[in-house]
Amino acid sequence: MQDQRIEKIAAVSINITKVLVIIYLGFVEVFKIGKLLREKLDVEFDISRKWASQNYSILKKRLEEQKIAGGVEN
Repeated sequence: MQDQRIEKIAAVSINITKVLVIIYLGFVEVFKIGKLLREKLDVEFDISRKWASQNYSILKKRLEEQKIAGGVEN
């Protein structure tokens, strides 16, 4: 009777340990995926920032040219 109880407790503790390990490994994978996504998005955002900066510079230059030519009234 005592041996069966000990076996049941051992089986339950092993199953709980398995579940905890699975949960831990799941969190590790989620954080890895998040890190990879951040890295990829940083590259995309950097490209977008450069593109926006270049277009802003072009727009600013054209507005200055229009002001010099008298095309923009203040």
